[in-house]
Amino acid sequence: MAVLSEAPAPTAEPAAKPRKRRLRGHDKPGILAYTILIFATLVSAFPFYWSIVAATHTNSEINEVPPPFLPGTHTDSFKEAADTAHIGKALLNSTIVSGSVAVGTVLACTLAGFAFAKLRFRGRNALLAFTVGTMMIPPQLGLIPLYMMMAKLHWANQLQSVILPTLVTAFGVFFMRQYLAEALPDELVEAGRVDGASYFRIFWSIVLPVARPAMAVLALLTFMTTWNDFFWPIIALSQDNPTVQVAINSLGGGHVPDQSVILAGTVLGTLPVLVVFGLLGRQIVGGIMQGAVKG
Repeated sequence: MAVLSEAPAPTAEPAAKPRKRRLRGHDKPGILAYTILIFATLVSAFPFYWSIVAATHTNSEINEVPPPFLPGTHTDSFKEAADTAHIGKALLNSTIVSGSVAVGTVLACTLAGFAFAKLRFRGRNALLAFTVGTMMIPPQLGLIPLYMMMAKLHWANQLQSVILPTLVTAFGVFFMRQYLAEALPDELVEAGRVDGASYFRIFWSIVLPVARPAMAVLALLTFMTTWNDFFWPIIALSQDNPTVQVAINSLGGGHVPDQSVILAGTVLGTLPVLVVFGLLGRQIVGGIMQGAVKG
């Protein structure tokens, strides 16, 4: 009887190495794209660079033809701007005002946006339409009644007169409502209610992680808008208790304004905004990548 030889077990074929995806021609940034980006960057950064250059030169040097394009040695303009316009106090006031308005606007508008987007109550659409409709009213129309109200409260020339009227904005409410209506699934809210969570617990545990990217954007826009606001602070505050824009405005006095001092104050008033933009800019990108729904 013949002995059958056992056939060798089939060996597994080695897995094919994944091929590296080659970029197509239209995926590679070309020279034209880099040229446009570099040009746009230079055009955007040139005004700030020129402010630094002009702040380190005298008026006569600035008015030369051609003007200087490199920083000089005249740095006394920064000290003069800080002493003349109380830049240090103005920076502190603007930081308090802009930070308070940004935090209050983000929290209040996120709460209102969540209510308009996901809660069902009588008159919801009418209230939302009324809120959005207030954006069409020019703010100049309310200056006199608003100032009279601040005077009756004895808040004139105090920071709360600039903070409280802008703690909630119609744009912020509408912005957060539109974002949460698309980004927040109704099933998550219903699941939270089934588990017995209150609306504030749902807001803290579910809504805030989802709304993080939009909150960062709204905080950045609100902070920069409040920091650059000039019209209402010049009415509500004085030169003794100014914000940055009010302080810079006082540098333009005199028969022949010193351009180097004005631009030195402008540079000092712009630096905190750049810092905040760098910090919140990273939060925006990180929020988009990590702002998914968290349990």
